[in-house]
Amino acid sequence: MKIGIRVVTLLFLLVAAFPVAYSQDNETVVRPLQLGVFGLGGGTLTDVRGGKNLDITAGAYLMFGNLSYHGFVPGIEIRGSYPVSVGKLDAQENFLGGLKIERSYRKLHPYIDVEFGRGQITYEGAGFLNTSGTILYQKTNSNVGAVGAGFDYDILTSFAIKADVQFEDYTTVPVNANGSALAKAFRVGVVYRFGYSDNRPY
Repeated sequence: MKIGIRVVTLLFLLVAAFPVAYSQDNETVVRPLQLGVFGLGGGTLTDVRGGKNLDITAGAYLMFGNLSYHGFVPGIEIRGSYPVSVGKLDAQENFLGGLKIERSYRKLHPYIDVEFGRGQITYEGAGFLNTSGTILYQKTNSNVGAVGAGFDYDILTSFAIKADVQFEDYTTVPVNANGSALAKAFRVGVVYRFGYSDNRPY
């Protein structure tokens, strides 16, 4: 989890330092609220004995433009991920919610998020023994903490493409020596923003 936090902190600093050189006419129009939904697909390195998943993710967010500070706009987000191809090791799924912070540069909208929720790991085949070899596990449930970063890029009125990466820490994985798993998820997809009519985010 520490690696994920360091990466996202670095990305956050890069977003904050991104040069802004717009005239008054080109400044972002800030709306009090902006609701959006998204669908993503991609791959996850599960951190369980080299496991890999292909998964789909769906989610929604609500941004609070009236609370913007120095160009940063806070919001809340929920997302759920489900594996569609799991290989021979494990299948990971989760449902998360938390804080999202975004900053906009014309059509480009980079963001970071910090989320928490619940997750499940299903161990394929007959299951996996714990590290001491005394208990066979076929499925475990745990809390999940995640940090992530990504961007949306406007392509049409109301529509944008999305790409993001998340580090998802499953806190109870008895088949791993350290008792947890830090999954790394890479996803791309599309976003639809309700009431988005001027090619600017809020």
